[in-house]
Amino acid sequence: MDRRRFLQLSALTAGSAVLTACGSNSESTQKAITVWSWQGPAAMMKELVPAFQQANPGITVDVQDIGNPAIWDKITTGMAAGGQGLGDVLHIGVDYLPAYVEKFPDGLADLVPLGADKHKAKFAQGMWETVSRNGKVYALPWEANSAGFYYRADLFEQAGVDVEALENWDQVIEAGIKLKAKTGVQLFGIDKAATQADSANVFQFLMQLQDSFYFDMQGNVTLDTPQAVTAMTIIKKLNDAGLVADMGGGWNTMISLIKKGAVAVQPMPTWFGGIIEESAPDQKGKWKVRLPPAVTPGGKVSATVNSTHLAVAGTSKNKEAAYAFAEFVLTRPENQVKIYKGKGIAPALMSAYDDPIFHEPSAFFSGQKKGEVFLEALKQPSYVTNYTADYARALKAVDDAQGKVLLKGADPAAALKEAADLVAQQTGRKVLR
Repeated sequence: MDRRRFLQLSALTAGSAVLTACGSNSESTQKAITVWSWQGPAAMMKELVPAFQQANPGITVDVQDIGNPAIWDKITTGMAAGGQGLGDVLHIGVDYLPAYVEKFPDGLADLVPLGADKHKAKFAQGMWETVSRNGKVYALPWEANSAGFYYRADLFEQAGVDVEALENWDQVIEAGIKLKAKTGVQLFGIDKAATQADSANVFQFLMQLQDSFYFDMQGNVTLDTPQAVTAMTIIKKLNDAGLVADMGGGWNTMISLIKKGAVAVQPMPTWFGGIIEESAPDQKGKWKVRLPPAVTPGGKVSATVNSTHLAVAGTSKNKEAAYAFAEFVLTRPENQVKIYKGKGIAPALMSAYDDPIFHEPSAFFSGQKKGEVFLEALKQPSYVTNYTADYARALKAVDDAQGKVLLKGADPAAALKEAADLVAQQTGRKVLR
């Protein structure tokens, strides 16, 4: 999901918290660390540097905006060169972290010797398992984005549909048919021809609501499982009913559809609420949000669908100082609250949600306490997604399978079997059926 575009925004006020950990006042020599991030997150961390350096006079911090997606290539190149030229602190998305760990076992420092384990219980469920493998911890969690179901309350009201009463996606399809008949508006958009790499977002979203993904925790390919077929079948039913707008062109088309009021639903994570507010301020009071309906009757309605983390390079000469900065940014609730206030990045740190900002009514979202909607999801057990080093291959195979289903009417099971076999052939992984 193109969440990173959302983070290309203004910085927040400098933090005032004082770091007392890591023996900072006993530093005998000056230590300089470099932090790699992108756009908004980089700007936000820069605003926290003065408070960190004041409490740690022996450490200087240089936060660099590498850009996104440029940062991924730069980290990969550095790791392939044995860690040469890497920043000390690396901002890494959940879709890249497993690849770095698999391909470069020593590329990221194990944070356990630095004291990371004491923070294990502080984060949303499933987050610690996301950043750890085989007893090692490779990063501290930053943001945790839950699956959300943003919808135009005014349009559904016009159609006589109670969205809060929808319990599963079969009911969503029925509601969508009624909505379109009454208003002419489609439910949501998909880039059917997969002109963008993340065109299968809805499919992936539906998989995660079933505690499933493209790979299991053993790295087996799971694109030919009942969960995958169920997810793709739902998408086919929606498309066959004329409820899916063609979002060819990706992000810009999505924003255009929102502005025009051409779609009534955005099945997107926590962070997307800010995108809607920014893109369509004239629609204030027309939107609401809830957790998504279950894929199957009685199924789950919560899932952490993506996250980002701060890691320390394995070749850093100042690992303790680098870890101290990551710890300062991510484990202090006041800093995470400031980041949320700055641009709505949902923290994985659960104590941050004690702040009133997460419990205030949102005028844009019809007076709802939007923060509480997603907080409820973060309190639930979360399936841990294993992206592996081969996520890009699986994503391409899913995009192609979805295109066959939506544009050519292919059978979901057949298209996904072909995709699973292709990924297995390309990667040497076993297909779980």
